[in-house]
Amino acid sequence: MTQMPTPPQQPESTPRRRSRRAVLAAETTTPAGLRTTASAPAGAPTAPVPSTPRPLSVGRIPVVDVYPVLEAGRWPARAVVGEAVEVTATVFREGHDAVAATAVLVAPDGSDHSWVRMDVVNKGLDHYRADLIPDAEGDWGFRVEGWSDPYGTWSHDAAIKVEAGVDVELMLAEGAALLERAAERDAVDGAQRAVLLDAVAGLRDTQRTPADRLGAGLATAVGDVLAAVPVREHLSPSPTYPLLVQRETALFGSWYEFFPRSEGATYDETTGRWRSGTLQTASERLPAIAAMGFDVVYLTPIHPIGTTHRKGRNNSLTTEPGDPGSPYAIGSADGGHDAIHPELGTFEDFDRFVERARSLGMEVALDVALQCSPDHPWVTEHPEWFTTRIDGSIAYAENPPKKYQDIYPLNFDNDPEGIYQEMRRMLQVWIDHGVTAFRVDNPHTKPLVFWERILRDIAADHPEVVFLSEAFTRPAMMHTLAKIGFHQSYTYFTWRNTKAEIEEYLTEVSGPPAAYMRPSFWPTTHDILTPYMQHGGAAAFAIRAVLAATGSPTWGIYSGYELVENVPRPGVEEQIDNEKYEFKPRDWAAAEELGISRLLGQLNAIRREHPALQRLRGLTVHRTSDDAIVAFSRRVTAAQSPTGVEDTVIVVVNTDPHHTRDGVVRLDLEALGLPAPEGDEPVLAAHDLLSGAVYAWGARPYVRLDPWAQCAHVIHVRAL
Repeated sequence: MTQMPTPPQQPESTPRRRSRRAVLAAETTTPAGLRTTASAPAGAPTAPVPSTPRPLSVGRIPVVDVYPVLEAGRWPARAVVGEAVEVTATVFREGHDAVAATAVLVAPDGSDHSWVRMDVVNKGLDHYRADLIPDAEGDWGFRVEGWSDPYGTWSHDAAIKVEAGVDVELMLAEGAALLERAAERDAVDGAQRAVLLDAVAGLRDTQRTPADRLGAGLATAVGDVLAAVPVREHLSPSPTYPLLVQRETALFGSWYEFFPRSEGATYDETTGRWRSGTLQTASERLPAIAAMGFDVVYLTPIHPIGTTHRKGRNNSLTTEPGDPGSPYAIGSADGGHDAIHPELGTFEDFDRFVERARSLGMEVALDVALQCSPDHPWVTEHPEWFTTRIDGSIAYAENPPKKYQDIYPLNFDNDPEGIYQEMRRMLQVWIDHGVTAFRVDNPHTKPLVFWERILRDIAADHPEVVFLSEAFTRPAMMHTLAKIGFHQSYTYFTWRNTKAEIEEYLTEVSGPPAAYMRPSFWPTTHDILTPYMQHGGAAAFAIRAVLAATGSPTWGIYSGYELVENVPRPGVEEQIDNEKYEFKPRDWAAAEELGISRLLGQLNAIRREHPALQRLRGLTVHRTSDDAIVAFSRRVTAAQSPTGVEDTVIVVVNTDPHHTRDGVVRLDLEALGLPAPEGDEPVLAAHDLLSGAVYAWGARPYVRLDPWAQCAHVIHVRAL
């Protein structure tokens, strides 16, 4: 870069205002980081300040607003193997010459894996988009290249001028020279070169009319060659931005949560005490879970439980003989987070449980709750890991006015390295025993720097391990937990119940946050029973299952959902006789009679068969005439689909669990990839995947949905 000459200094006697650079140059920085102005002798000349020119921020063809980029590449965008990643950018230039853009996928080894010419989605705003599809796990990257398109410029100008009789020979000669130059490039193969040279001959054939000669240069075959190997001038790449590609389960899966101790638990009438279920009896439930199509079996904590301040039934401070305590009060004389409750069995039993689940096509997820009962070995071995109050007692967990006297939270500030090393060792114990997913309890109450480090370290050694964040918390914390490494996140879906709330939330989570946060939709959990679920009966459980299973690629239910367990503990959004504090064996035969388990099986089967429901992006909300009917669609094109086949699914749900609703759905046919009809004639064969019925739908189909017998249509779109 040529440096501009330094202007001569003004005579010392000439008064002048000091520039901003001169002021900064005269400043020094104290050890405390405070600026102070250095003193200089009166009348002393100001010495020139050497500086390094700041690099230019744009290339010859500006490329700005590249997406998906998280804080200029501070964190990677996310994808799974085979997922189409939508890349967008704004690309423009001065003047009127044509510009174009290319999205480039960079492989983990730093090489250019593939590229796609970007489509113009808004010419007036210079917006471009393309899909990039990584085919393996790893640390990928992508960039956008803007470039001048000389063929685009020539073809536009030549078409206008030749028709108008302006500069005809000049335009044809320039086109011939351009295509001749294009044909000489090494990237052009023999067949492509022949097409281009044939066009050159046509452009130079003065025996033909100007229109025919122009037609040779604008032929479809020429456009196809230059689309495959374009002539790119003034190539201007953006920075390469990170893209973390993980396995499919990080995005798509169906989770089933249960307490192993309840499966096979028995009550002894003689002693009046319960006998805990075991990992062996819990494994007997696995075939039924697999039959409903679930991919991940999630176990609440299986560790020893403390006795000090043990909670009784319904979170009572008073326990009765035989009360098992909360599995979240982890730790006793039998061990801590790296141990199994003796009543559940041994590590050999756990290994057999994992093997049984795998044989049925399921993975095992384990709850990770980084907290301790007062009886945990860490309390005596590492008292510095906890907060000691002024009276010498260890602080128990509180969320005023709630108190958790049976739990001590860890203090990550006293010995962060010691805590980190122990947590990393503990997680490795379970990974070594076949756990491939962890549901993390309340991660928002621990430092993010801890999570970022441990998630990064585990990903380096075990990229297959998935972490689900149970962070029902403020948006900034929820989203940052996702950015720093959590694969999935619980969401506010649980409390989004009205039509407006559902439409808004579906649009939100499938929009820009989809680049880093993968929402997991749960209608209920062992901690949460919303008023909607309390008062909506079986219909509410059916409606929310449909919305959860189709509204997000990852969803889950808590055991007992099949039995419509909806009686709350007074004053809280939580079940009465909560399983956290007691054994809860269930009558699964009764669940079959209710029909919820059959619906769950249907939904999971539909999800597996339809790629559109396995992706987060590609959602469109469709307007309806009724204030309780929600309609949305998910679509993947053939290029985006892991099966190579276009797939579109429309979901129409009655969100009112008490009344039949009817109305008109105003389908956005463009979003469905369908042509607009000339009148009201049918445009698609609507195959209802829940009922098996097939309807001939136009752009404005009428629907009538009963909240229980048929609360929803899940429609596979087939063009007529």
